[in-house]
Amino acid sequence: MNAKPLQFVKPADFHARARAALDDPKLRQSFRGAMDFLQDKRSAQFPDGDELERLRDIGEAVRQHALARLPDLLVQLEDKLTAAGVQVHWAEDGEQANAIIHAIAQRNQATRFVKGKSMASEEIELNHYMQARGMTCLESDMGEYIVQLAGEKPSHIVMPAIHKTRADIAGLFAEHIPDAPYTEDVDSLIQTGRRALRQAFVEADIGLSGVNFAAADTGTLWLVENEGNGRLTTSVPEVHIAIMGMEKVVAKLEHIVPLASLLTRSATGQAITTYFNLISGPRREGEKDGPREVHLVLLDNGRSQAYADEQLRATLQCIRCGACMNHCPVYTRIGGHAYGTTYPGPIGKIISPHLLGLDATADLATASSLCGACGEVCPVRIPIPQLLVRLRTEANRNPQEEVTHPLRGQGAKFSRGESLIWRFWSGAFARPASYRLFRWAATRLRLLTPRAQLGWTQHRKPLTPAPRSLADLLNARGQEE
Repeated sequence: MNAKPLQFVKPADFHARARAALDDPKLRQSFRGAMDFLQDKRSAQFPDGDELERLRDIGEAVRQHALARLPDLLVQLEDKLTAAGVQVHWAEDGEQANAIIHAIAQRNQATRFVKGKSMASEEIELNHYMQARGMTCLESDMGEYIVQLAGEKPSHIVMPAIHKTRADIAGLFAEHIPDAPYTEDVDSLIQTGRRALRQAFVEADIGLSGVNFAAADTGTLWLVENEGNGRLTTSVPEVHIAIMGMEKVVAKLEHIVPLASLLTRSATGQAITTYFNLISGPRREGEKDGPREVHLVLLDNGRSQAYADEQLRATLQCIRCGACMNHCPVYTRIGGHAYGTTYPGPIGKIISPHLLGLDATADLATASSLCGACGEVCPVRIPIPQLLVRLRTEANRNPQEEVTHPLRGQGAKFSRGESLIWRFWSGAFARPASYRLFRWAATRLRLLTPRAQLGWTQHRKPLTPAPRSLADLLNARGQEE
């Protein structure tokens, strides 16, 4: 496979990329149709509104219960997994996680990775790190495989190649897969991709996967997938490495069941996913299949910052379903690549500041109309609009101001002039006397305002006068016809 070099972008370039996306009619049409389709499928899976709200209550309670006990649950998970023969590693950031995985590969003299879907590995840019050290990382999820061939990053956390058309994929396969004919038939394209990937599972030295949920009481890693590649990735190679954000743990295995129901129905509109993979250790003596080594990398990478703040901790409730993206009017119009982050859309706007810092992501929190659609569809009730307002406040806060839990990059958008204006405004309206003085001065200084009003006032189309009666209305419609 000769994939194109990976393209790197920066969140700080958000405005330029957003304008480019808005000027791309093909992209906008593709996303509009895809989002409408996903919204309809999700609605069909929740015909009973009362059942949905009860499930959301349960989902929120499970996630909040786990986060309230997160340190203890992580230790319990480590103990259970270690007793079952799994090697657990703690990574403070992406660089440390990559170094841990690289060291495991070196100990096993491994050079070839096959990967199941893992947003955490995208977050730490594992593929780029390993390729720079002479190792190959092949994505086995079909969507991830497509964007890897294109040298791109995923544009959606559940459907990475949602921005690609059939013609785009046909061209990529014909260009990069030997002997692949150009065809836009979907079934033929899927078969071509499967043939190209099948041998990789046998030849790989290490299989790497993500983790959807982990149960602390049983030491079980729960993986959700539709294609079967996750099961092959975690069972065929001799070594399996799972990488997991530390917030994915829950107290009990039974707590995962309602979360799994919410995840699949909210993400892709499926009643149930095709595969549930439950992993509890390497192969035992006498067993004929499964990896001889299993490793779990527990990733922090800024999550502790969100966890330390009582309000921002709700960010970590996310189960990565992508429903907030599918219903977001901003994401729908600009797509995922405009954000320049691993996690785009509403969830990306609230989690990326903790992963990358507010100085790199301050513009993302303002890329929202605060319509509330993301909060209304979140299956675990993350109050995304309120968190966006909080992050906007932190980005505009004086960086010298002392706060209980400072965010990395706090005050990235701070303006002393703007701060003075708002202080004057709040002071003028705080007391009746100051308000009366401000009103008196404003009425006497109105002659200093421009004679011609610019912008919308100058260029708007005047409203037509309202008809005086029903007869006038009918006559007006007759004249238009």
